[in-house]
Amino acid sequence: MKDYTYLTDQQIIRLFKEGETEMMSVLVNRYKKGIFSAIVLLIKDNHLAEDLFQDTFIKIINTIHKGGYADEGKFLPWAMRVAHNLCIDHIRKAKTKSKTISSFDSYNDNTVTTFDNAESDMIRGADHQNISELIQKLPEEQREVVVLRHYADLSFREIASMTHCSINTALGRMRYALINLRRMMAEEMELAA
Repeated sequence: MKDYTYLTDQQIIRLFKEGETEMMSVLVNRYKKGIFSAIVLLIKDNHLAEDLFQDTFIKIINTIHKGGYADEGKFLPWAMRVAHNLCIDHIRKAKTKSKTISSFDSYNDNTVTTFDNAESDMIRGADHQNISELIQKLPEEQREVVVLRHYADLSFREIASMTHCSINTALGRMRYALINLRRMMAEEMELAA
């Protein structure tokens, strides 16, 4: 097989639409780690995550074939949205209880920058496996925001849209997630000392 890794996502999708079916494997290989990690962190089950990962790319392939993908140079955020929606559908089907959503209205644009820096510093400073385990322990709504922000690199506006909440709620969830992650990391450091 030729080396297509130098092609942009748009070029790969165009070639795929033109009948070069092997192009989809290039996209799968390019984004498997990030998308699969996000699914595992949302679902907390490796076997189920594998199924949902496959379902994600089946849905992506079908959508592209039907002309439903608007190529705006944002394949990864779109693919993450597909994966996220499949995860949420699965979670909703599996749950019998409904969750209440709280809203926080006191955040401004400076808060977004603070969250981005704090999140980046925390993730850089922690062992990847350790941080993944800590993220798994977060409440579902907080875990979801961290995963979408860190693994999909979505903006808080995109996260709010995807999770059907206000931007302030998404910011609030991130704030509480960071507080909880810091607390859990401090507890682990105390135990290790």
